[in-house]
Amino acid sequence: MGDEFYAIIKLISGEEVLSLVSIDENDGDPLIVMQNPITMKVLHSAHGMHIKVKSWMEMASDDFFIVKPDRLITITETKDQRLIEIYNNYIEDEDSIDTFHNPTETSNHKSSGEVKPSSKMGYITTVEEARKQLEDLYKLKDNKES
Repeated sequence: MGDEFYAIIKLISGEEVLSLVSIDENDGDPLIVMQNPITMKVLHSAHGMHIKVKSWMEMASDDFFIVKPDRLITITETKDQRLIEIYNNYIEDEDSIDTFHNPTETSNHKSSGEVKPSSKMGYITTVEEARKQLEDLYKLKDNKES
């Protein structure tokens, strides 16, 4: 197998795929080997730009896919660190999900595609807990003034 590199691939089907790629020579015929290919779609909303990421083949249990060059329009290496980071984070999240359990139990992703807040995102407490802490703080302050 050849060197691995991150690439954006445009297939003749019109799909654009981001993948870790290597080019393998098979009896003189090159084959494109894609590892964990994903599709990305840019969405614009009132809250800004978002990227929707999903597996290229959602029901497949394999991580590697072979594509013949006649199925490609073009392939280009990407060194865009933001795209590579999104790719790697998605692959890590997918690897951490146990397919025999509810994905919402082992990941921050809900089945609707929403993300549960975590402490990494700045989520510190619930509204109820914050209200209790503030009430206790004001009660303590009122007792000191009396």
